[in-house]
Amino acid sequence: MEVRVPLVSSDGPRHHTLTPLRALRGVICMLVLLLTAFITLVYIVFLTAVILRIFSLHYSRKTTSFFFGSWLALLPFLLEKINKTKVVFSGDCVPVKERVLVIANHRVKVDWIYLWDFALRKGYLGYMKYIVKSIAMKLPVIGWGFHVLEFIAVGGNWEFDEPTICKMLSTFRDPQDPLWLAVFPEGTDFSEPKCIESQNYAAQNGLPILSNVLLPRTKGFCACLEELRGSLDAGCYGFKFASIDPCAEEVIPHLFDNLLPAVYDLTIGYKHRCPSFLDNVFGVDPSEVHIHVRRIPLTDIPASEDQAVSWLIDTFCLKDLLLSDFYSQGHFPREGIEGDLSTVKCLVNFIFIIILTSICTLFTYFSSLWFKLYISLVCAYLVCATYLDFRPLPIMAL
Repeated sequence: MEVRVPLVSSDGPRHHTLTPLRALRGVICMLVLLLTAFITLVYIVFLTAVILRIFSLHYSRKTTSFFFGSWLALLPFLLEKINKTKVVFSGDCVPVKERVLVIANHRVKVDWIYLWDFALRKGYLGYMKYIVKSIAMKLPVIGWGFHVLEFIAVGGNWEFDEPTICKMLSTFRDPQDPLWLAVFPEGTDFSEPKCIESQNYAAQNGLPILSNVLLPRTKGFCACLEELRGSLDAGCYGFKFASIDPCAEEVIPHLFDNLLPAVYDLTIGYKHRCPSFLDNVFGVDPSEVHIHVRRIPLTDIPASEDQAVSWLIDTFCLKDLLLSDFYSQGHFPREGIEGDLSTVKCLVNFIFIIILTSICTLFTYFSSLWFKLYISLVCAYLVCATYLDFRPLPIMAL
């Protein structure tokens, strides 16, 4: 069997050289992100995600998504405005604020950062939830954020993960709660050894041999599809979207599709070199991130599990072809469906978070011992709740 691997790797030349000034800027940005995340979580999100949740799950999610979503918006600001990474979207135009299931290939460990860029443009940044490895929840501060945003933690063993996934998905069924649930069906990020292992497995089991993606693991996707199929959005924003979006002329012939619940299929490609987390922090890579969007009406996805599995494998075969063309041509088809982020809005949000952080920091410094004790207890609660995957049950249905 001939094993094929993609030409783009993490070993090519960097887009920018890591200079001392760029390194210093990266360290400062990382410290700012961590401090602002800590303040937002401890002072604001604890009240919205824990205290308010006791009285209303719906309003708890909305306020938590607003405040922590404001912090999350600092990441696209860092990547696109400070680091000057070019993010190019292509494919299908999609409505704003649509409740959907999102699937994507997992090229590198930081793919999820760029999905937030897309969610920000569609008004659902704070409502995006991921299925992530449980080790990610153990990260200090950031893991607390994943917990309050209700990310689903899995360990890689379906026998143990299935009850956790189904339990969490059952709480996402309320159509009044905005939702983007993102799933990486490959289960891990792409690498040459993993690609070879995946190709060997495919050859032994009569499955397609893929070069640019791994063979998807289907159980998690099928569970998400089954649990959420009846509660995904009906595209009620389609008409408003068609009237204001710059690509409306392309959408109008397909407006009926936007009235149907959908799954978003995203294919991510990196120009020249695949980035690591530190590459993003220091702004040395990537030079360009390309995201191809397919909006697939839910009616096009079979209801039976066996047929849904075949559909998912066919979808990843299409991703493999898209990425092959991307690596040879340098772009996906039908570019330009999304514009650049507003610099003014990014700056206003940045100033809001910095002012909020400064006020809370000063308040803590000059506060009484009792308030400092309260902050310590909040931190202890967030550590324990994240580790134990505990969330208070609402006692009222507001």
